[in-house]
Amino acid sequence: MAYHEQYILKVTAGATYDTKKHEDVYVNTEKPINIASEHLDARIHIRVKDYRGLPKGSPSTSPYFSTPQHPYDRYSISFSFTPKRSINGQDLVFGNDFDHPIRDRLPPLFDKAFGIVKWWIDPGLDGDVYGDEPYLYGPLLSSINVLRIGNKPPNKPAEGEEKEGEAVVYEEGAEGDGVDVRQDLAIPAGTALRQKHFLNEAKRKDFTFEEGREYKCDFFNPYLDFNEFALRIGYGLPAISIIGHWDGQPLRYVLKDRSSNTELLVIIFQLIPTEEAKKELGIESAEDMVEKVYGGEKKETKAAESDDAELD
Repeated sequence: MAYHEQYILKVTAGATYDTKKHEDVYVNTEKPINIASEHLDARIHIRVKDYRGLPKGSPSTSPYFSTPQHPYDRYSISFSFTPKRSINGQDLVFGNDFDHPIRDRLPPLFDKAFGIVKWWIDPGLDGDVYGDEPYLYGPLLSSINVLRIGNKPPNKPAEGEEKEGEAVVYEEGAEGDGVDVRQDLAIPAGTALRQKHFLNEAKRKDFTFEEGREYKCDFFNPYLDFNEFALRIGYGLPAISIIGHWDGQPLRYVLKDRSSNTELLVIIFQLIPTEEAKKELGIESAEDMVEKVYGGEKKETKAAESDDAELD
């Protein structure tokens, strides 16, 4: 049986690690998850190309992937946030962490692959994947794909900003008096130059995520395929399945204040066993599950299953 008949993807988000306080994310819609905590106010949008998952009826894609900026990307974690206390730029990090060790699940030569990722994709990335509570974090200033510095106080969303047939796409830059912030700190205008600029620790320490100012961020790439739970590292090369190395833990993205070790935003991509998802959807058979959630994907999954059988 193909993995996407055994499992179904579910995305939740909240202000802490406590999933009981999370909300389901309406993937590929312009309906945001709004989060308010003692630390910040935030709005989150998640887009996944070729999405097959919960909640029921989620669109399979988003207009986001048809924009000139994102034709090759496979997913996006887009969020805006307004801190309720100022946070130094050296301390605000974004990345993945886990509750339990993953060292026994890592493929051979992972450390060398990690070195390549640091060199090629994110030189600011740091972490400990072999520890008891593994993590990979990068400073938000140098790791995030898009950073847009907003106004203080935040501008109200424009009327009709979030329409179902369109996608709100954040772009590098600033708005309102955020323009002055970028100019005063000599932050380069382009994404790559801004990321390189903030690889310098002193420049990160000179930056403050100000209380009451809005920041808009977007994290995306073409490598992680949530539809197949696989890595696509290059065009023309076969996808690398992650399932064989998966230990049941969710893939968790965290925005964290490292100075106090406080999580500020937590977004979880979790594979739910089909049997469990069937109860949530009120569906009795696996056959109906495929039809209900995946739509016209039966033939495709049957073909995939045949291919798996031939490999066996």
